[in-house]
Amino acid sequence: MEPTAARGSLAGLLGIWGVTRAALLLCVLKVVVFPGPDVTSDVSVIYRGWYDVLVTGTFPQEDVTWQYPPAAALAVLSPAVLPFLEYATAFFVLALAADAATLALLLRGARGGGRSRRGAWLWVAGVPLLGPTVYARYDVMVTAVAVAALLAAGRHPRVAGALMAFGALLKVWPALLLLAVRRRAVWVSAAVTGVVVAGLFAVSMPGAFAFLGFQRDRGTEVESLGSLVFHVARHHGWDGEVLLNYGSVEFLGPYVSWVSTGALFLTGAALAWLVLWRLLATRFAPHTAADAAFTAVLLFTVTSRVISPQYMVWLVGTAAVCLCFRESRMGRPAVLVLVACPVTMLEFPLWFAHVVASDALGVTLLALRNGLLVVASLMAARTLWRATVPARREIPSAPDPSRAERTRVPS
Repeated sequence: MEPTAARGSLAGLLGIWGVTRAALLLCVLKVVVFPGPDVTSDVSVIYRGWYDVLVTGTFPQEDVTWQYPPAAALAVLSPAVLPFLEYATAFFVLALAADAATLALLLRGARGGGRSRRGAWLWVAGVPLLGPTVYARYDVMVTAVAVAALLAAGRHPRVAGALMAFGALLKVWPALLLLAVRRRAVWVSAAVTGVVVAGLFAVSMPGAFAFLGFQRDRGTEVESLGSLVFHVARHHGWDGEVLLNYGSVEFLGPYVSWVSTGALFLTGAALAWLVLWRLLATRFAPHTAADAAFTAVLLFTVTSRVISPQYMVWLVGTAAVCLCFRESRMGRPAVLVLVACPVTMLEFPLWFAHVVASDALGVTLLALRNGLLVVASLMAARTLWRATVPARREIPSAPDPSRAERTRVPS
């Protein structure tokens, strides 16, 4: 009966994946019109414009909206592998393929003792709850690389390190996965891969690292945690404004730089906490690397100056890897991330106009989504610390020499 039930469960999972992904594809292809602003314009206009520049052998270094490390060029150029399709259509098909590859990796990661399909179910459920934005950004491709890296970390450390470095050169955040691993082979492989790939881009294509200056000058995006300060302040006389800036909708005006600096400080504090955890942690289980990676991505997402809807794909992917392990304690933070997904879809794209207007509906949605992520971050950090760092009473103290001398029986 058990094999039959397992086959039925797998068939149901694949069936739900097929139906939900068909719906997403119909939305991005505009067979079905999804309410709210057109999320596909990033691909059909911005990505396509970058494509036309990249094929000439240079990066769009004069375009401040180019906010990505050099390997992102591969994602933007990827529709060239399907020359028989129009650029945007090819991109959406490749996003679907990355989604399918991630599911396949999670199902493979569920095999063996102590493993579970909970991660695959989380992925199947979480992605469609974010709406068509998932297929209209290249983050699903980056997440596939990150998931592969985390699942390879236990048995194939060199492969894992190479994937983490490549992922970081696609969109920076997979570098956080390195904080979760102990094996030197992973770090060596990541360093070699990073230097080689970055060097090739620097030598062959001008402007490979122009994005660093553009990232430095970004402000506070309207969906970030810090933006709530200005959403409320607009109702109490703050005279700033909301404008499209550096490729995202941001607050501009008095005190914005203070909040942006505060976000950078919180990110630094999160990094310091993660380093401290890494130094003090002594109990490592097979699922610890995934748990730590999920926690790190959560902390950096919450403290970022920008929380774009597609960032949620990173969280769903890393949470799904955690749930592949039955012993992982990240179930509750993962559920909070899952609950935050439909709220994210409501605030973008469905009711994004309300967010930009800072009205009651927009602020409520934003506060709810960001609040869920804050609670998930704190819960994940607490769970990770308790599971891996021994309490003081567990640390054996060294014997006191003077006390030993006093209790010695004279001969």
